[in-house]
Amino acid sequence: MNKKNIPNILTIVRIFLTPVFLGVFLSEIKNHFLWGLVVFAIAAITDFLDGKLARKNNIVTVFGQLADPVADKVLTTSALLAFMQFGLCNLWIIMIVLLREFTITSFRLVATAQGIVIPANIYGKLKTASQMIFSFAIMLLAHLQEAGALGAEFPLAMISNILLGITAVLCVISGVIYVKQSIKIIDFSK
Repeated sequence: MNKKNIPNILTIVRIFLTPVFLGVFLSEIKNHFLWGLVVFAIAAITDFLDGKLARKNNIVTVFGQLADPVADKVLTTSALLAFMQFGLCNLWIIMIVLLREFTITSFRLVATAQGIVIPANIYGKLKTASQMIFSFAIMLLAHLQEAGALGAEFPLAMISNILLGITAVLCVISGVIYVKQSIKIIDFSK
């Protein structure tokens, strides 16, 4: 396998792991929250590894710059939708996240049409990291509650919505910063 392709392959693997995560998490198998967490964690690790390998080996590609953030969005948004199924995520949080993601993706598409690649910035990376870490924590807590370790009175839905609310705030902040930076380099008259 050519080392130049490993980061891009990891990005593609993350995209394909997303429906596996959803299938396991939403299933009725024993310990589905735990197994979902395992698949989600593997997918999240590919995000860490693809960027690290690309930078270390100086093999940053246009595909990677564009597909990596999309793969992150697919994975993290699927977790939010799965949480909503179990009452662990408010619809407004999902709407805020999706609005940010569609806006930024639109800006990226316009930039790409003009021959400009706008990679993810530190604020977007922090937003994605918080989504992944909070999703991991929520899945772990859901598993512990379902296993009886936390008790039925444990306020999982409230804690989950607080954590995801923080992510929504980070989405707004990173989105505003991204739009401000993009406006300076994108020609909107075309």
